Amino acid sequence: MSKLMSNYIPLDVTFVSGDGCWLTDKSGKKYFDALSGVGVVNLGHCHPDITVSIVEQAETLLHTSNWYHIEHQEVLAERLCALSTMDNAFFANSGAEANEAAIKIARLFAKDKGIEEPTIISANESFHGRTMATLSATGNDKVQDGFSPLVSEFIHVEFDDIEALSKHSNNDNVVAVMLEPIQGEAGVIIPESDYLDKVKSLCEKNDWLLILDEVQTGMGRTGKMFAHQYNNITPDLLTLAKGLGNGVPIGACLAKGKAAKLFTAGKHGSTFGGNPLVCRVALSVLDVIENNSVLANVDKMSQYIHTQLESELSDTPAVLGIRIKGLMIGIGLDDNLIDTTKLLQKALDDQLLINIAGSSIRLLPPLIISSDEVDILINKIVKLIETAD
Repeated sequence: MSKLMSNYIPLDVTFVSGDGCWLTDKSGKKYFDALSGVGVVNLGHCHPDITVSIVEQAETLLHTSNWYHIEHQEVLAERLCALSTMDNAFFANSGAEANEAAIKIARLFAKDKGIEEPTIISANESFHGRTMATLSATGNDKVQDGFSPLVSEFIHVEFDDIEALSKHSNNDNVVAVMLEPIQGEAGVIIPESDYLDKVKSLCEKNDWLLILDEVQTGMGRTGKMFAHQYNNITPDLLTLAKGLGNGVPIGACLAKGKAAKLFTAGKHGSTFGGNPLVCRVALSVLDVIENNSVLANVDKMSQYIHTQLESELSDTPAVLGIRIKGLMIGIGLDDNLIDTTKLLQKALDDQLLINIAGSSIRLLPPLIISSDEVDILINKIVKLIETAD
């Protein structure tokens, strides 16, 4: 019997190696990874440039402490701020930690304004992490179940509904709005194209901070480096993780303007955050994205996937809709016609890794996917849906 806690229920497969879009199990079978380790290995498994960075840095220096200057951390902060037009950065080890930092900055913002019961507005069906504060920000009762009392104060409103947000304009305790540009865990829910513009305008009008959680949408996943760049806005706080490290654990909270001045010495910290290894790897991730036309490939493959899925599935009764932005893909299913609880195992039996989010298939293939690999993916997805019970 395993000595691991039972908070995960892993499928019956053990992977021993990876290469690009593919994983190999211990029996030698190859699987198409259409999930990228849940949006983490955006550049594929064992990308050679990333591997070189890991090996070289491990042979040089893994860890010191944030009590001393870390050159790779300084350079990474400069590059991320230049790409995002943010002012400064704090490095952590995960998306949840990056979001925790953003929430703490919002609390400091409230303190400066003399607000004693600061409130943050987030969205129903959102996901921001599993620490107590990020769990409280998450708009999902199932995820929160059993962990009461939650951290106060969070208000949840409907996503992509500016009127629902506007109704809180007279609440003097509100200090921030925290949103994902696209809701990933909810099944790739894409708002109207001007939603974030309206949210930003409302935040400016009410002197609220805008926190954008780009843990999943950032680092090229949607076809731009950051998903909010489809809009003419800059958030006050921007959180990143997942694809930033392509498999090594790193998170980042970027701040701008008034939000960038609130973390002072001793207000927050992390033992491992921003260590030489993860920052060196993150710099290599940026190099690969910028020097290998990765964003152009995302756009090209996104259009191809969308065309192929519409062609193959538009007349399938069980398919309610196809949602796609870059290489974030959601296929809405009618669970009266398909038992979605069986799809993970059925896909695995066909050597395909996917995710089920609600009643949708969620796909997050590596950003370096080729057209030939798209054909393989489409064939497997069509087969999965058309033969499902």
